[in-house]
Amino acid sequence: MIKMNPHYAKLNASYLFSTIAQKIEAFQAAHPDTDLIRLGIGDVTHGLAKPCVDAMKQAADEMGSDTGFRGYGPEQGYEFLRAAIAEHDFRSRGVEMSADEVFVSDGAKCDSGNFLDVLAADIQVGVPDPVYPVYVDTNVMSGRTGTYSDGRYEGLAYLEGTRENGFVPPPPSYHLDLIYLCFPNNPTGATATREQLSAWVAYAREHEALILFDAAYERFIRSPDVPHSIYEIDGARSCAVEIRSFSKTAGFTGTRCAFTVVPKEIEVSDGNGSVRSLHSLWNRRQSTKFNGVSYPIQRSAEAVYSPEGTHAVDSRIQYYMENASIIRERMERAGYAVTGGLDSPYIWVETGTDSWSFFDRLLNEAGVVITPGVGFGRMGEGFIRISAFNHREKVEEAMERIVRAL
Repeated sequence: MIKMNPHYAKLNASYLFSTIAQKIEAFQAAHPDTDLIRLGIGDVTHGLAKPCVDAMKQAADEMGSDTGFRGYGPEQGYEFLRAAIAEHDFRSRGVEMSADEVFVSDGAKCDSGNFLDVLAADIQVGVPDPVYPVYVDTNVMSGRTGTYSDGRYEGLAYLEGTRENGFVPPPPSYHLDLIYLCFPNNPTGATATREQLSAWVAYAREHEALILFDAAYERFIRSPDVPHSIYEIDGARSCAVEIRSFSKTAGFTGTRCAFTVVPKEIEVSDGNGSVRSLHSLWNRRQSTKFNGVSYPIQRSAEAVYSPEGTHAVDSRIQYYMENASIIRERMERAGYAVTGGLDSPYIWVETGTDSWSFFDRLLNEAGVVITPGVGFGRMGEGFIRISAFNHREKVEEAMERIVRAL
């Protein structure tokens, strides 16, 4: 009999959102008449902006003719989208960037896991806690951890985010090779200051480490002094890879488009005394194991940067951020300490009670789905995450139900 990858056996139960889905299914089977309101998983609820839809339709029409048809596209992404990203997301903010440093993909989650392909198995990895589960689980799957015990995996370094440090863990006193950072943060909604990011860049340069910087929610930033990119920090181009997504910003959760930036300055050791270009390694990986994002989807993503697309996307983000303000205000009024909801669509609420019990209470007594904080790590116990992604009337009703239940 063929053998499985033994590291999958170390995974702790099921993926967080799979467990939530099972609980929801059981609840709906028992309460078929309840109008369940979902403020758990961060999926958008508004349709794509019209400029994006129009661009997708036009591209699909092109594909229907011999003259407009495009077959296999570049695995790295079409030049028109890579150039638009480099210009509008980076150079417009004074950040150095070339189009060929941008790699278009089908999701930030995919890239954050796939990037491990080009790194050695015996590196020391640091992950935040609370943490987006994909960072941890993909390291488990690739054999970089020991067994799971007491809420954590042996072999991983956990960078603890607490209310005292604003859920922005500082660099440790020990050595790490790979560091995951996510700001605005999922799940806590916290943001990092320029000084805090500068400390991490200085640490990475001193330790010759690599930062994987997840900036999937950067477009939700409203505070003028909060950096949108790690590359706004001097020296980051030599030690940081940045991952972004069109999913939450432009509603591409169902159409799939994201990108990863790998500056050409980053070098890695080959283990034999020589160095290699990380940019070249990632390009080799993508050319071998990724077929690229479809032409119509990339044209649709390009439309995000048009004047009409920018206006439409910003309007949708503002809508979700108004939802976040409602959630934040209602939970504070109910007496709970909260983080997030200011520069992020997530509100992190301190309940002081068992996270799954609080999840079950809101599901069964209010008919509202949130996310238990402990699903994001040991430091998430006693917290819940509420998502602002839903229609306004649903958010307002959900908050009324929650307040009544509490």
